[in-house]
Amino acid sequence: MKNLKISALALLMSGFFAVSCDDSDDNQEPEQEQEVAPSASVLLLNSIREDGGIPYNVNNPVLTFTDAQNVFLPSVLGIDFRIDRTVVPEGPTARFPLFQGWETLDDGTVRELYYVITEASDANLARELGVIFSPRMEASIGSGGEQSSRWTPDGRLIFEGSVDFSPKRSLIAGEPSDDGLLLGFPPIQANPGAIANEDWSSYVVLPDTDIVINAQPMANSTGIHDRIPHPDGNGPEQEDDLNNPNLATDQASVVLQLLDGWHAGRPYYFHIVTDTSDPGPATIELGVYAPRLNSLPTFGVFPGGSMLPFSPTANGRTTDTDGLGVQGLNTASLSDRQVQDPTNTFPIDPSDTRYAPMWDAHVTEFTVPEDQRPILTSFGQVNQLLEEGILIPFRGNGNLTPLQNELSSLLTATRAIINCPVITQPDASVISAGMQIGEPRNR
Repeated sequence: MKNLKISALALLMSGFFAVSCDDSDDNQEPEQEQEVAPSASVLLLNSIREDGGIPYNVNNPVLTFTDAQNVFLPSVLGIDFRIDRTVVPEGPTARFPLFQGWETLDDGTVRELYYVITEASDANLARELGVIFSPRMEASIGSGGEQSSRWTPDGRLIFEGSVDFSPKRSLIAGEPSDDGLLLGFPPIQANPGAIANEDWSSYVVLPDTDIVINAQPMANSTGIHDRIPHPDGNGPEQEDDLNNPNLATDQASVVLQLLDGWHAGRPYYFHIVTDTSDPGPATIELGVYAPRLNSLPTFGVFPGGSMLPFSPTANGRTTDTDGLGVQGLNTASLSDRQVQDPTNTFPIDPSDTRYAPMWDAHVTEFTVPEDQRPILTSFGQVNQLLEEGILIPFRGNGNLTPLQNELSSLLTATRAIINCPVITQPDASVISAGMQIGEPRNR
């Protein structure tokens, strides 16, 4: 197993920070560049260049995208839209800029961490980094669900928390319920493949600002994120392989699997899953279990707070009878590793400024036999089926107060948050053409 790239300066800095993180000696804190958003973008983009990558340039981006490709993240370095797993076993993927920083361990020392950024709460910073503008993330400040950060003298972020990628993911699907309607979900046992400490949140407040970025951990010396596909199949024995060519620290880039979903009656709502507040979805969707996210405001509330409701189903269709595919947390729980995702239903996309990357799960449950269950393709359809009684709020939701807003008055919050930034929702023509743009893989 190779070591992550660490410069001689970084090694010296790590020893320095091991002392500076001790609250008993505040004089050891490094001088910090604590500026407003434009300076933050310069520091972050310079780090990509220094690490061998191509920094985003808003005036001359690495890639440009067509209306049909409908890409929401301008800084993405490549997308493979192919969905045929007989051709591409890992399915559609995207290549992202990879930032190097530091995470703070429980003993106060720091360790090198690689991460991606997909959203920012400040419009100027979002534009300069080529990420999604999500102003509602700012509502997380002061909630306890966010984490703080500070700059190193050489312009790298030090995060308050840390992540352990070394656990091995395991899932035991659930047995049939007494009424026969549930099978596979909820699982009997769910052990996530990565666990964050109590200080980690991907909602990160930049130093001396009210700006929040969505900084999601990808790799450190303990291993790599489970959504980084391995060219040889990404089996359990390979999940923390730092030699994985899709983790290219010397190119400041990383390749991640895209998950499918439905929005406004259309498929190909491609997103990534990075971390969740509950070990169940963290295991099912191969994310990092990050319990601090549970303090983000506020379950079941929209458009207030820093999250956005979406609607997985607990017992969707497991067989494709009409070419629309399969669906459901049950289907994902019963499938082999990374072969089938839940294909959840989402209400809005990042073109709407109400969008936030932290999705507040509102799980539904079908009351009819499997052969009568449709594929859920829009929030309008979900609301109609709830009114008809074909869907009900999942019995494991805990009978919380229904969501009261323009999206739904019938759904209830499950108290599980999933960080899944939306990358693209292309037209069907892009998929049928088997399109690849840029360099989606480091092979």
